[in-house]
Amino acid sequence: MTTGTTLHLEEITPANIEAALAIRVRPDQEFAVSPVVKSLAEAYVHGGKAWPRLILDGDRPVGFLMGFFGIDWYDDGSALRSGLWRLNIAAGEQGRGYGRFAVESVAAEVRRRGGTECFVTWHPGEHGPENFYLGLGFRPNGEKAEEETVGVLELDRPGLSPSSSGSVPAWSGSAPSSAAADVR
Repeated sequence: MTTGTTLHLEEITPANIEAALAIRVRPDQEFAVSPVVKSLAEAYVHGGKAWPRLILDGDRPVGFLMGFFGIDWYDDGSALRSGLWRLNIAAGEQGRGYGRFAVESVAAEVRRRGGTECFVTWHPGEHGPENFYLGLGFRPNGEKAEEETVGVLELDRPGLSPSSSGSVPAWSGSAPSSAAADVR
């Protein structure tokens, strides 16, 4: 596992877009997370609600994440939610703590913006990220988004923040869709 001393996020720019587009999860995880190119297209159409970032260890790209802020979950104004939309950790970089760093970064940004809950969705089943998210303190809230499980992390509740959870394997994917996770 990486020490985290060189881990950081970068906004997607013309200078790093090719590195972001090159991020690929393992073939057995592709069912669970959309590719980075789809995430960037969705970030474009969702304007200020999407927060796409390249994950770097030093100057080496190791993953991609996309947070979401103030998404109208039911399209009726009744529930504005924030959380992790996508998480893609490169196939050769998994298991080193990059997924945990990504989740902690999004949770910190949700908190910074005044949120008390961080949402994620995931595809259940083999090769999916469920155990990763549960290990970080996310709990299923009983909802489904398409076929995906909706999980919530209570940011103001002691013992459930990512930094206070026990050791878990790093995952990759697209938020709500697997180490890959997708929020729809």
